[in-house]
Amino acid sequence: MTSSDFSQDVNAIHSIEAVPVILSMVKHLTGMRFAAVARVTERNWVACAVDDSIDFGLKPGDELVLESTICHEIRQHRKPVIFGHASEHPIFPCTTRPKPMDWRATSPSPSSRPMAIFSGHCVPSTRCLRMWMSRPLPMALTLFAQLIAMSLDTQNNLEITKAALVTAHEHARLREQFVAVLGHDLRTPLSAIRMSADLLETKTTDKRSLKLISAIRSSSTRMGMLIENVLDFARGRMGGGIPIKRQLVDDLGNTLRLTLDEVQSSNPEATFVHSLNIPAGVYCDSLRISQLLSNLLGNAVTHGSPATPITVQAYAEENEIVISVKNQGTPIPPQLMPLLFEPFTRSEAGQRGEGLGLGLYIASQITTAHNGTLNVVSTIESGTCFVARFPAQFKWA
Repeated sequence: MTSSDFSQDVNAIHSIEAVPVILSMVKHLTGMRFAAVARVTERNWVACAVDDSIDFGLKPGDELVLESTICHEIRQHRKPVIFGHASEHPIFPCTTRPKPMDWRATSPSPSSRPMAIFSGHCVPSTRCLRMWMSRPLPMALTLFAQLIAMSLDTQNNLEITKAALVTAHEHARLREQFVAVLGHDLRTPLSAIRMSADLLETKTTDKRSLKLISAIRSSSTRMGMLIENVLDFARGRMGGGIPIKRQLVDDLGNTLRLTLDEVQSSNPEATFVHSLNIPAGVYCDSLRISQLLSNLLGNAVTHGSPATPITVQAYAEENEIVISVKNQGTPIPPQLMPLLFEPFTRSEAGQRGEGLGLGLYIASQITTAHNGTLNVVSTIESGTCFVARFPAQFKWA
C-alpha cells in the first residue's frame, strides 16, 4: 500500500478546520517546533497534517519508514508516550532504530481509522524539558487525538447518512411517480365501466339486473374516489401540496348537498342529518371542498355507528366557512390522534375499513391549501367530530 492509497485520510483530516489550531497548540504545549497528525497502519506511517517550523520537509501525504518510529509499539499498547531522551526510555529505547526524527511526544487515537499526534525536535534546555514533562501533557495530547478521531467518525457518519438520504429520496421519487402513473392509467378502464353501466341501465327493466347495475355504479364511484385520492397524494408529495383553483362561488351549498346525496346513494344503510347554510360569493375551489366533505363523510360512514345518524353542518361564521361532520362511533384512540392526518395511518394502525388511509390526509391538505384548519374531537360522550375551517370572501347583497 502506497501513500497515495491514504489520500482519503489526508483529505478527511484536511477538511477538519480545527486540526491546524490543534497542531499549533501541541507545539506551544510541548515547546517543540514540529507537530503532525499521522495515519498509522501495520505497515505504513503517512502524514495527514503537518505544522513544521524546522523545515524538515515532511508534507501531507508523505510517508516515513514505519520502523524508524515507535508507532508499531504504540499501536499495541495504545497509550501516550512522552520522553525527553529516547535512548533512556525503559520501554521504547530508540538507540538501535534509524532516527530521521527524534520523537519527543506521541498520542494515539481511538478512531476507527487510527491517527496519532506527534511532536518532536528541539527542546530548548534541560530546565524547560523538566517543566514540560511536569505538565499534564499526556492528557492534553490524548484529548487532542480523541477530538480529531471523533471529528473523523462524525464526518464519516455524516457522509454515510447523506448517501442513505439521497438513496431514500430517489426511492421515494420513483414510488410517487409510479403511483401517479398507475392512478392515471386506471381512469380509462374505470370510465369504460361507468359508461357500460349507464348503457345497460337503459337496456333493461329487470329488477335483479338493475340492482347489479346499481352495485357496479356504486363500486365504480368508490373506486374513482380511491384513484383520485391516490393521484392527489402523489401530486401533493411531488409538487409541495394539493393544487387548488380558488374563485368566487355562489352555489357552494348546492355543491355540498349534491356531494351528500352521492355519498348517501352509495351508502343507503347510513343516515344523515344535515344543515347546509352557506351564503353566495365564497372564495374557494368548490370541487376540492366537495372532495373534502366526501372524504369526511366516507370516514364517518366507515367508523360511525350504523344505529346513529351522522350529523353534517356547513355554515358561515364571521369571515370563515365551517364544515363539520359528526358520528357516534368508537372514539379514536389517543395514541392515533397525532398521526390522524398523516397518509396511510389507518393501515399502519391496523384500523378497520376500506380504503388506503388517505382520505383524512387529503382533507387536511385541502383545508391547508385554503389557508384553513382541520381539527377533531373524539370522546365517548360526544362522539367524533371533524371541523374544517377556512377563510372566505362574501359577496353581500
